[in-house]
Amino acid sequence: MTTTVADFIVERLHQWGVRRIYGYPGDGINGVFGALARANGKIRFIQARHEEMAAFMASADAKFSGELGVCIATSGPGASHLLTGLYDARMDHMPVLAIVGQQARNALGGHYQQELDLLSMFKDVAGAFVQQAAAPAQVRHLVDRSIRTALGERRVTALILPNDLQEAAYQAPPHEHGTLHSGVGYSKPRVVPYQADLQRAADLLNAGKKVAILVGAGALGAGDEVIQVAETLGAGVAKALLGKAVVPDDLPWVTGSIGLLGTKPSYQLMNECDTLLMIGSGFPYAEFLPKEGQARGVQIDIQPDMLSLRYPMEVNLQGDAGETLRALLPLLERKTRRTWRKRVERWRGQWETTLERRAMASAEPINPQRVAFELSPRLPDRAIVTCDSGSCANWLARDVKIRQGMLCSLSGGLASMGAAVPYAIAAKFAHPDRPVVALVGDGAMQMNNMAELITVAKYWQQWQDKRWICAVFNNQDLNQVTWEQRAMEGDPKFEASQSIPDVAYHRFAESIGLKGIFVDREDAVAEAWEQALAADRPVLIEFKTDPNVPPLPPHITLAQAKAFASTLLQGDPDQGGVIRQTTKQVLGAILPGKGKRGQ
Repeated sequence: MTTTVADFIVERLHQWGVRRIYGYPGDGINGVFGALARANGKIRFIQARHEEMAAFMASADAKFSGELGVCIATSGPGASHLLTGLYDARMDHMPVLAIVGQQARNALGGHYQQELDLLSMFKDVAGAFVQQAAAPAQVRHLVDRSIRTALGERRVTALILPNDLQEAAYQAPPHEHGTLHSGVGYSKPRVVPYQADLQRAADLLNAGKKVAILVGAGALGAGDEVIQVAETLGAGVAKALLGKAVVPDDLPWVTGSIGLLGTKPSYQLMNECDTLLMIGSGFPYAEFLPKEGQARGVQIDIQPDMLSLRYPMEVNLQGDAGETLRALLPLLERKTRRTWRKRVERWRGQWETTLERRAMASAEPINPQRVAFELSPRLPDRAIVTCDSGSCANWLARDVKIRQGMLCSLSGGLASMGAAVPYAIAAKFAHPDRPVVALVGDGAMQMNNMAELITVAKYWQQWQDKRWICAVFNNQDLNQVTWEQRAMEGDPKFEASQSIPDVAYHRFAESIGLKGIFVDREDAVAEAWEQALAADRPVLIEFKTDPNVPPLPPHITLAQAKAFASTLLQGDPDQGGVIRQTTKQVLGAILPGKGKRGQ
């Protein structure tokens, strides 16, 4: 049988190590789907319910596997639907290849049905490499270069395939002028700064008396080195949310997440340090970093355009986090005085007390913090946790403790709603032997995540470990934005935009063969987690949570306090509950025993 261009592409992808493709079919990409069918399972196709979800899955697969993520879609609307998920990958520096169909070459430029200018459309999200194939001999180097670019630059790339070209007979490029003869393979280089620059960094860090370390996603896989550096320097370690799994939270000098969703000890760490070491983080909010001039800085990042961008650093080291830290360690002097470290540990201990008081404060009907708080000690070893954007990300950031060997991620740079369930699905395909938990708000469930439960129902029996849990925080409110309206804009809750319908999510899960659990009592939260983790199939737990529990920032500014006061003066539709729950949360942080159940 004649090898088609599509057959060649599928075989070439396999040679590059691609084993999973997420997507949705359509006539513009039928040639590649026919080739996938003829490949007899060499590459597994995972059918999402929507192309946007497929792109989120490819982004998450890259995050959780460390390999290339691949998604596929038809021409026109199929291609355009990919964009949000692809932007998620781009913003979080993930290597993802998008393969999309296009109308026949003879029709291009003729305003044909589903003909879009895909080169222009993908130019921003896949600007590192986006090309439309025109001839069979061209596809070899297009596939090779798109993958090598994605892996080497940690970027999104896109390959556009006219539908008639997919079915054409494949022809290798001839040995003549005007042809290219590319090859398969990419090996990640060892990227380490020069010794003189490492010494400059070491001298600065050795001189610091109060060292703070901030780690992000670029430090994943370098946790052991981060711990060694922190122990040597007597430093505290804060984590950007994408770096939550870099170091375990059970270390007493790990202060947790930073930023609006972060912890008070991380805020104190940044405000009182005299030296900052930032590793693999693009954390964007300067107000949560030291004031300019307060601290001397060293930054390590594999990407030069991220260096000295968030804070003016004295020493900028381009390099792989683990390799650079290993080269730096012999130059560091162990600090014998541990006054700073003890202060950091004291802050952390006080914060843990505050967290428990806040989580155990009664609410109507369930305090959402308690949902995450009760999950934390029950997470199985090697669990993978995903989360959506919204108020549930606050509770992940503060109340869920990540242990050694766990993985954790969400839509970081893009902060898109709707990523948690597709992330959790991709986590299962990348690691079918590991338990997975997704934390999702009801807004994201209604937006697009409910449909992807059907994907779970389709595939779960093929997973080695059947533990896949989706926890829905059902508060009938687009809660994060509601609180932003109150605390940042000084506006009362706008019910027309913020209130959403009540949906029986657990019953929908049951209707498609999953297990559903409904919880509307705080004393049933822990038992629900235990029941879900012991189930023989994927589970959706619907927690009926109180929208009036405030996601308090680690530090309340005067502007925020004035805005909140303005909200109450104008009259908020949920004013009574807002005042009660805010009082409990604030008093629970400063008065012993206040804010606990029944008080």
